[in-house]
Amino acid sequence: MQLSKLETPISASPNADTATNGTPARIITDGRAEVTFRQGSGPAHQGGHAALDHLYYRDPMKILFPRPVAGDLTTAVLVTTSGGMVGGDKLAFAGKVEAGASALFTAQAAEKIYRSVGPDCEMSVDLTVEDGGWLEWLPHESILFDQARLKRKTTIAAAGSGRVLAGEMMVFGRLARGEVFKTGLARDAWDVSIDGRPVWRDALHLEGDVLRILDHAAAFDGARANATAILVGHGVEDHLDDARDCLEQASAGLARNDVLCGATAMKGIVIARFMAREPMKLRRVYGAWWKQFRHKTRELPERLPRLWEI
Repeated sequence: MQLSKLETPISASPNADTATNGTPARIITDGRAEVTFRQGSGPAHQGGHAALDHLYYRDPMKILFPRPVAGDLTTAVLVTTSGGMVGGDKLAFAGKVEAGASALFTAQAAEKIYRSVGPDCEMSVDLTVEDGGWLEWLPHESILFDQARLKRKTTIAAAGSGRVLAGEMMVFGRLARGEVFKTGLARDAWDVSIDGRPVWRDALHLEGDVLRILDHAAAFDGARANATAILVGHGVEDHLDDARDCLEQASAGLARNDVLCGATAMKGIVIARFMAREPMKLRRVYGAWWKQFRHKTRELPERLPRLWEI
């Protein structure tokens, strides 16, 4: 097992010593975290809990390992100690589950993307699962402040009978403060492959006058939050009816247009989409759907990580 200490916590921009006006330039963060789990064995891993095989991180990213809940998955919690991302910052996470193991990766809190004067924030997520493995990626939402600029790419590679359940959420503005994400950049891209062959590539790209797109009846129709969740692996398209049943149950009791959601499938992937004017309603439906869907597809406990429960 490779364990690494914190390395240099920051990487400087080319003009990090001084800005043009002689004052210190802002230091740009370049954080990275890597976690790999293997199939556990012995008394320490009774109940099927995975064992840590590789761990690496550098500031402002850290990894915490809460005690596994009985009957549920070994969990790794991603922590970003910088408090959010500003233009030019980079964060990268790589999570891997080896053959036969199962694990869940989540985050401690929502990721805040602050206003940028020009440079983009870049976030990359690389998820890998080997034959017979199960990987869940369930971070909290990313909150885009007005004039924020974010490029995020999630890459998923599954092999053999391995499966991945992964999702991402975006909130367009600090709505409790009356602020909407009016202008900026929000790019959320996915690249999914099974056994080295691409099965799905997708990208949401909002740039410039974003508010016009969010309010347009043929686009977001006033929505202030959206989410995408996918199940990846050979034969998962057979779970499309399960995904739709879970959506119906998760949104029961809400008004018809409170949370718009739907699911579709192609060979090797099920895709669920969510959109809502009120982010908290979307989060509740998204969480309720996730709990039910993981239970139906993997017979896992119908619950979310403790950091997710509200």
